[in-house]
Amino acid sequence: MLTLNDITYRLGERLLLDRASASLPEGSRVGLVGRNGTGKTTLFRIITGDLSPEGGSVSVPRGMRIGGVAQEAPGGPESLIEVVLAADTERAALMKEAETATDPHRIAEIETRLADIGAHSAPARAATVLHGLGFNEEAQQRPCSDFSGGWRMRVALAAVLFAEPDLLLLDEPTNYLDLEGTLWLYDYLERYPHTVLVVSHDRELLDSCVDHILHLDQGKLTIYRGGYSSFERQRAEKQMQLAKAREKQDAERKHLQSFIDRFKAKATKARQAQSRVKRLEKMETIATIVDRNVQPFSLPGPERPLSPPLVVLDDVAAGYGERKVLSRLNLTLLPDDRIALLGSNGNGKSTFCKLIGGRLAPLSGEMRSSSKLQTAYFAQHQLDELRLEDTPVGHIRDLMPDAPEAKVRSKAAQIGFPASKADTPVKNLSGGEKARLMLGLAAFGGPHLLILDEPTNHLDIDSRTALVTAINDYPGAVILVSHDRFLIEACADRLWLVGDGTVKNFDGDMEDYRAFVLGNAKAARRNEKPASDTANGNGKTEDRKGAAAKRQAQGPLRQKLNLAEARIAKLTGLIEKVDGVLGNGAAFARDPDKALQLSRQRAELAEALSAAEEEWLELSAELESA
Repeated sequence: MLTLNDITYRLGERLLLDRASASLPEGSRVGLVGRNGTGKTTLFRIITGDLSPEGGSVSVPRGMRIGGVAQEAPGGPESLIEVVLAADTERAALMKEAETATDPHRIAEIETRLADIGAHSAPARAATVLHGLGFNEEAQQRPCSDFSGGWRMRVALAAVLFAEPDLLLLDEPTNYLDLEGTLWLYDYLERYPHTVLVVSHDRELLDSCVDHILHLDQGKLTIYRGGYSSFERQRAEKQMQLAKAREKQDAERKHLQSFIDRFKAKATKARQAQSRVKRLEKMETIATIVDRNVQPFSLPGPERPLSPPLVVLDDVAAGYGERKVLSRLNLTLLPDDRIALLGSNGNGKSTFCKLIGGRLAPLSGEMRSSSKLQTAYFAQHQLDELRLEDTPVGHIRDLMPDAPEAKVRSKAAQIGFPASKADTPVKNLSGGEKARLMLGLAAFGGPHLLILDEPTNHLDIDSRTALVTAINDYPGAVILVSHDRFLIEACADRLWLVGDGTVKNFDGDMEDYRAFVLGNAKAARRNEKPASDTANGNGKTEDRKGAAAKRQAQGPLRQKLNLAEARIAKLTGLIEKVDGVLGNGAAFARDPDKALQLSRQRAELAEALSAAEEEWLELSAELESA
């Protein structure tokens, strides 16, 4: 059991930990949560011994192995598999000693210990962890120096997971993972055999992978049983109880003070008054829970919506120069689509986003979109485009050069930078604040299409919730790339899978995709091969092959049918919205031109709906005959 006893720590004049105490049950999986800057990483460093507290102590059982992701990612000539295997220091030392040992008794001891710790199956276990985090067999044999910093951080994560310390410390482990690696990590942590303490703003991880929440707030630690949703509910109940107790205490204070003020000068009541003074002095103030309000995100929609569809891809291919990354793209994007892109990093998600966003021209095929289409593109690497010495107001002023200062500052406050933050240099903003500023600048003009590539990095849980609200309130189309499953499930109504050199509709929800990812990982791990025909003499294998071939032949038809159904549903919804406005006679009186425009748009939508229904009927007949 890990026990924190009255830990006190200051960072300059700021008190981060104020006699904070907590005990983690052995074998528990604990999520450490708190607002950015409250001291979570500092607490990790105190537990590992990298920092010494001003007061208090950390107690761990004798011999407990504590492990966390290395601060510096490996980058030497060693292969990935070698780096991960070296993380088990006992195995590495024994294997090295076994090469030179000559004493028969010592050799026997070494071999016995190697067998006890499963040393000979270690390469297979290391390969499993690396594969789960996105490294195929070929990549595992390459040197670390071949990979970028983000990929090397995955290797560092793989190393600590492979070592299986008794206390596993993870600080934002999903930051360098794609969705597929994140889903694999969820599954791994659910089955981890020892104690885990993880800092994360990933709500899905904190709900599915942990059984306790350790909350750091105002320098104090409080542990709650259950996942994050349970923690929120318990904390809300506690807040209500404390508020009632505080209200009762305030009433008692008022009553005592009133008695003291009335009778302290009277000799006959002086003793009673003095008694109440002492009681008032001893009364400890009940500290209520302070909720800091999160500034909402601003994602303004377009002034004039466009008629559907926004974008149509007809047998489009995309890539760079002679290198084709994606092909066979036959997709339609509607004005209020909410689409999440699935698929491992390197499969072409960024290429697709650049294509749809107009930053990349098709190599072949036809891509149709309105000349008036305005697209906003947000990606984490764009944070480097911010001017470090400038302020949020300075960046916004560039987009409003003729506006008065009051209007510029009003816009800054709307984006999330009120007077207290508007003049702060960008270099002094947190990662989350920089992301908020970049997102506000990207969506400044009210685009028809918003492309968000990993928008939640650096955002805490409350800010992520605010972003979900903003995306759901945004009236335009959204294409979303994220490793945050909660964000995808809360915002996306269609899933497109990027893989095998193309993009196609994924027929299922995120739970289906999780099963798909983990199923593929298990199949790759076992290197499964189909049973031979001779092993099944009753002909069932041939039947399965025939059925599989039939499904494969029908696959493109089913995909087109699903797309047609989705178009019909979207167009029907848009027509209902327009009818709702046109059904109000006052709309014509207020703005006849706008009403006329809506009438024309309604006719265009009806024509598009008729075409979609005809296509659906043709595809249904074709599928039935197939």
